[in-house]
Amino acid sequence: MTHHLLNQTLTLPNGTVLRNRLAKAAMSETLATYDNRPTPELVQLYRRWASSGLGLILTGNVMIDRRALGEPGNVAIEDERDLPVLRQWAQAATGQGAAIWAQLNHPGKQSAKGLNVVNLAPSAVPFREDMAALFETPREATQQQIQDIIERFGRSAAICKKAGFGGVQIHGAHGYLVSQFLSAHHNRRSDEWGGTPENRRRFLMAVYAEIRRQVGPDFPVAIKLNSTDFQRGGFTEEESLETIRALADAGIDLIEISGGTYEAPGMGVNMQEPKKASTVAREAYFLDFAEKVRAAVKVPLMVTGGFRTAAGMDAALRSGALDVVGLARLLAIDPDAPAALLQGRDSPQQVRPIKTGLKAVDRMGVMEVWWYERQLKRIARGQSPRPHESGLSAFLKAAVTGGWGSFRTRRMRART
Repeated sequence: MTHHLLNQTLTLPNGTVLRNRLAKAAMSETLATYDNRPTPELVQLYRRWASSGLGLILTGNVMIDRRALGEPGNVAIEDERDLPVLRQWAQAATGQGAAIWAQLNHPGKQSAKGLNVVNLAPSAVPFREDMAALFETPREATQQQIQDIIERFGRSAAICKKAGFGGVQIHGAHGYLVSQFLSAHHNRRSDEWGGTPENRRRFLMAVYAEIRRQVGPDFPVAIKLNSTDFQRGGFTEEESLETIRALADAGIDLIEISGGTYEAPGMGVNMQEPKKASTVAREAYFLDFAEKVRAAVKVPLMVTGGFRTAAGMDAALRSGALDVVGLARLLAIDPDAPAALLQGRDSPQQVRPIKTGLKAVDRMGVMEVWWYERQLKRIARGQSPRPHESGLSAFLKAAVTGGWGSFRTRRMRART
């Protein structure tokens, strides 16, 4: 179906051309070694996705600091020691015509207890009571630590460029460090990094400026940003719009709209069962907000979350509210779905809510992250995903492997 808008190319403002409008959004793979180095499994996983015809592929969490991990098995890029494997990873996609951008991240407080020696955040704000057993209260970052993190974002981006990645994406959503700085709930500082919306976005703008300084004007730099974090006293739609305007003025190349945190998952759990009839009909969770963004800026927009059918994706593109359709969970249970969608056909698989039956666990966004990571590992090993795997079984296995992974990661770090 050549008239299907998913098949249209997209030229970004800096001249970069995406071969179509279908993108794989970031999902955490946890396929690195316990000392956070990329592996051949990542190469195989991304080669499989690229062969499906995707125009843009965004990697999962690439951490900028081995001391600040979100999960055991995260890739961390601090220096050039892993350039050969990073080049293979990038080539797995670019060799098949897909663009691949590395998502750069720092977890801040959103890291499981025991994984890192210390978790830094804008302020020492604890998790809600029912999550305190899993996540420690973070330590407030000092001025020196903030500056170090900013420089690390730039350094990691420059290494990704050298390795052959076509761009980078700042992870500014889902409750990680950049998102924490933007939120008045998490950021209670009274210095230049907090206190007002403008000061709270100062960290993000400094990160973007440092990345741009190190990669130059022609290398795509994108951001994944919450429309809201669904937390009382947190990041609002109005603040998100102002942040987007500031990024547009600074020259950002692509904005992906998302929402939620581990504490208030939004898209991860609550949004799996949308209540608004208009949301069901239009499929995309954040399309209404995307329309507000489109009225405010001309930067290319990507919307991820809720898309189910080729017709729904085509309708969203025809509305003019977005330029790129992002898919994530569907590609973990059907890695070949893009080939069908680009021909106007739907995937035989449908994303479903993943439940364990344990109410406290099901409220946490991290639960679904673990379930989908298990499917990615199967694909990376040449196996087929298990779309109907039990949520409880996946949770119990992830709890065991996560604890062991945290122990091994700490041991590996102690040796270096």
